[in-house]
Amino acid sequence: MSQLLLEIFSEEIPARMQPGAARDLERMASDRLKAAGLTWDALTTYAGPRRLTLVIDGLPAATPDRNEELKGPKTSAPAQALEGFLRKTGLTQDQLVERDGVWFAEISSKGRATTEVVAESVDDIIRHFPWPKSMRWGTGTLRWVRPIKRILALYDGAVIPFEVDGIPSGDVTEGHRFMGAGQPFAVKDFADYRAKLERNFVLLDAADRKLRILEGAKAVCAAKGLALVDDDGLLDEVSGLAEWPTPILGDMDPQFLALPPEVVQLSMKVHQKYFAVREPGKEGLAPHFVVVANVEATDGGAALAAGNAKVLSARLSDAEFFWTEDQKVGFDAWNAKLKDVTFHAKLGTLSERVDRIAALAREIAPLVGADPAQAEQAARLSKADLASGMVGEFPELQGIMGGYYARLAGQPDAVADAIRDHYKPQGPGDTVPTAPVTVAVAMAEKLDTLVGFFTIDEKPTGSKDPYALRRAALGVIRLVLENGTRISLSAVGRVQGARVKLDSLIVEARTQTLTSIADVSALPAELVGELSGKVEELVKARDDMLAESFPLGQRIGEGRDAHGLLAFFADRLTVLLRDKGQRHDLVAAVFALGDDDLVRIVRRVEALAAFLATDDGANLLAGYKRAAQLLKAEEKKGPLPEGAVATGLPNQPAEETALAFAAAAAASAVDAALEAEDFAAAMTALAALRGPVDAFFTAVMVNSDVAEERENRLKLLVQVRGVMNRVADFGQIAG
Repeated sequence: MSQLLLEIFSEEIPARMQPGAARDLERMASDRLKAAGLTWDALTTYAGPRRLTLVIDGLPAATPDRNEELKGPKTSAPAQALEGFLRKTGLTQDQLVERDGVWFAEISSKGRATTEVVAESVDDIIRHFPWPKSMRWGTGTLRWVRPIKRILALYDGAVIPFEVDGIPSGDVTEGHRFMGAGQPFAVKDFADYRAKLERNFVLLDAADRKLRILEGAKAVCAAKGLALVDDDGLLDEVSGLAEWPTPILGDMDPQFLALPPEVVQLSMKVHQKYFAVREPGKEGLAPHFVVVANVEATDGGAALAAGNAKVLSARLSDAEFFWTEDQKVGFDAWNAKLKDVTFHAKLGTLSERVDRIAALAREIAPLVGADPAQAEQAARLSKADLASGMVGEFPELQGIMGGYYARLAGQPDAVADAIRDHYKPQGPGDTVPTAPVTVAVAMAEKLDTLVGFFTIDEKPTGSKDPYALRRAALGVIRLVLENGTRISLSAVGRVQGARVKLDSLIVEARTQTLTSIADVSALPAELVGELSGKVEELVKARDDMLAESFPLGQRIGEGRDAHGLLAFFADRLTVLLRDKGQRHDLVAAVFALGDDDLVRIVRRVEALAAFLATDDGANLLAGYKRAAQLLKAEEKKGPLPEGAVATGLPNQPAEETALAFAAAAAASAVDAALEAEDFAAAMTALAALRGPVDAFFTAVMVNSDVAEERENRLKLLVQVRGVMNRVADFGQIAG
């Protein structure tokens, strides 16, 4: 067993592509070597600014010999069939084996040398590597992210000879572009390769580069009594920019600290890849930064720090300009601009979306203890900063800048906070807002997104989710559950769906007649009349519906899941609860009842899980399955008997009578418990059925020869099934 070492050395690989490249190299190498029949002990890949590296330990010298048997035509088949089989196998008829009237070909092939397999595989990997962006370099046909300079390929210390697009393989690599020895050097194996790279100022492993950056940055900060502002995303990126990362502390003009700290930090991060610095125990930032150089400067980095400070000053001056100019413009002008910004071709403008969010936030407010007027006001201002200069420069600051500008405009803190945080939570690791006004606006914003795209049938499919609807649904679920909000999702779907549909109809009418809803009020009355009143009527209906508030704490109408939104929430809730250890079948069993109150659904799932973990629960589930199986078989023959269960039949077994009384008592107890949303009590009521059900199936023959007895017992099983299905659809529970 020997070691394979491969390095593809090139010009600088973009940092954002390196992690994916390492995974792709691992996958492609593994797939091709496995397909050839090779096995190994360990396979590891590395990606850095100028190299992709693969090392495989425990790789045999050759692929295993293969013996396979191919089944051919029958011996009685036409001659053409036999001739085709012989051509396919490359054998003659006397080399075939006849067995049971069928021709078989026994083919043996010796294993191939591993070096031969690797040479072919590397060529194929390089030519088909899935870079997000690649191009041809020079006069060759090979596409790569940047020009390939060298290919190092060693097996058991010897070079594997091959070439790719005129680039020969070898045993040579290079160190740091500026700090290394200045000459390529040969290596014998991975240990020698890694050690020589480090002696030439190259850290191969991204984890080592991250550690050097983090420890070095904290050290230069601590030396000045400062602390580093952690930024894992920036750390990941910078570790892909430098082979020998060296953190240097620089100074910035303190006047820029008058800007919001998010602006300063983002200017550093996005444009310059600097880390922000703070003073321990104090809020805000310190007038310093940490830049990660790719060299160890002879002056300790003083010149580098000074040069980077000048560049940062120019960047922050631009941000300061946007900050000052934005305050001269304000929300009214920004909101006016949103009328000319299309949110989606079928969903109208951003301004129309804001109207829908504001109406929904006003309706949600009472359910979360928020002031409806403040919730509506916050929603109306929530998207205004999208038209600001600062957010135009830094889209990542949307919402955050709106919050700052709202405070400067004299808006209440609750409104400003809601504008700032209404995009939250933006992922599973993000915090969930708890301030009532913020919760109302954040929930309305995400629900409008979901209802809108589901109404126009733009739903996630497979791995594609261009509008981040899965994230929006998870955000709604977390907002609801972590704030205990009692809201009917079907009511939201019906109310907001109607608003979306009106906007969609207006968009459709507008494309035939007008350019925006605002044009309607500006047109002469006689011209509006020529439009047959279509747009005008739609706009009036829309305005009326936006002005009206609907109760969202309970279902409206029959609550049909017309666009599949409830099913989508069920799927997302299942994923969330599964990650917390809950069984997916329990979520399905509860959702099958048609409930749309997520808080109630989760409480019921938790109570159901606790019940099924007991002996009573497990045994009662088994009894339910047996009853359901009997009833399913009977349903195939015809409708099940209906009506009350008789308890005074001649020769009626005591177990049958006992179960009838127990089922009736359980039904009353379950109904009372469910009405009070005491799901633990509902499970306790079901537990009382366990003994009578067990006794019934032990002592009673359901399919009696006496028709009256059989019918009564089927009615009893229908009753038991119905009582249990009031709590959850036990038929969907595994077990």
